[in-house]
Amino acid sequence: MPGRTKPLESASPGVVRVQKEIMNVLLVGGGGREHAMAWKLAQSPRLKKLYAAPGNPGIAHVAECVDISADDIDGLLGFATREGIDLTVVGPEAPLAAGIADRFADAGLKLFGPSGDAARLEGSKAFSKEIMARFGVPTAASRAFTESAPALEYLRELSAPYVVKADGLAAGKGVIIAENLAHAEAAVREILDARVFGEAGARVVIEEFLDGEEASYLAFSDGKTIVPMVTAQDHKRIFDGDRGPNTGGMGAYSPAPVMTPEREQFALEKVMRPVIDGMREMGTPFTGILYAGLMITADGIKVLEFNCRFGDPETQPILSRLDSDLLEIFDACAHGTLDKVRVKWSDDAAVCVVIASSGYPETATKGSLITGIEDAEQYDGVMVFHAGTAIKNGKLVTAGGRVLGVTARAATIRKAIDLAYNATGRIRIEGGQFRRDIGAKAARHGAGKG
Repeated sequence: MPGRTKPLESASPGVVRVQKEIMNVLLVGGGGREHAMAWKLAQSPRLKKLYAAPGNPGIAHVAECVDISADDIDGLLGFATREGIDLTVVGPEAPLAAGIADRFADAGLKLFGPSGDAARLEGSKAFSKEIMARFGVPTAASRAFTESAPALEYLRELSAPYVVKADGLAAGKGVIIAENLAHAEAAVREILDARVFGEAGARVVIEEFLDGEEASYLAFSDGKTIVPMVTAQDHKRIFDGDRGPNTGGMGAYSPAPVMTPEREQFALEKVMRPVIDGMREMGTPFTGILYAGLMITADGIKVLEFNCRFGDPETQPILSRLDSDLLEIFDACAHGTLDKVRVKWSDDAAVCVVIASSGYPETATKGSLITGIEDAEQYDGVMVFHAGTAIKNGKLVTAGGRVLGVTARAATIRKAIDLAYNATGRIRIEGGQFRRDIGAKAARHGAGKG
């Protein structure tokens, strides 16, 4: 796996080329997910120039960063028009839900990502539940409410634990798992009455609690063809052993051995295909990345939620295992020619360990000096992706909650875990914290190669 200072790779194997021209590409976003995407896009022989808005210091090694917010659709559209951008790739969910794909399409510009209507799969949990019910996708029983009184009455019909969700996008903080009724009732009142999540909490979804092991299942789609990615598993809790509050993700690994070949086939045929086919028939075809958060229960696979983009930090290990040209795949999705592309994945495993700042997830200490990245990347198979970093007085410092994603690719999960933690040990951040059990579940499953 090449590091950021190594030469770009030659043409990737396993891809049938459709559109041959080299391209100017605009990548929207500036986190660890986007750094992984930029790193992989930069390896494409078809890339002419890569821009990132707003990018980060890590992305700046492979792209020209421009000072435009990921939410500034007018600014992004203006830049893409002026610079002759051939393809815009959107990392975060907010601009997709806000309809950036529609704005670019109206201007005659190609963009990788779903329309605003299709992105409602992530933008509205109630809509997502309606789609799953309509097309027979297995999921938890649920009801949606816009007023607290009937929501509280419904809660009293259920038993603990309770799952309470803000309907809209809440930056990963809108899902509350309440261990008792009082906590659940407080969550409902905070979301619907106090509007702690703003308009994202105009509606609340209450659903049954699902017990089991989670897995991430993602696929590329051009609205017709579906190309599954390798499986992954995220670690949401801040502390080892899945303890403490939820975070944006403290690490991930791929493959997820809990996703057996039979379960992967089920997820493709009973989750992905009904949604992709159904939305096309509804007149709102889904193009881009469809991400299903799955729970493997005693009753089989059930969908926790859908996302309309790459996950973070699952992107880091997933793209580390991609042996094909990512730009070729994105371009094919945008042009409706994904059926002409053969996507190749490595049998290796990959592990990402997230280093977070002091105080995360409640607060984020900013301005702490970061050292040792170059030492970490001396390990063959290691890449350090920037998530919350900045340059201050010529020094690399922390600028967010999740700071770095130390990612290692190796022949087995066990070797990838050891490699990732050896590299993590080379990095110094005052007050930095990381989990020491990323990938342990996969190792317990006896996972070898992917």
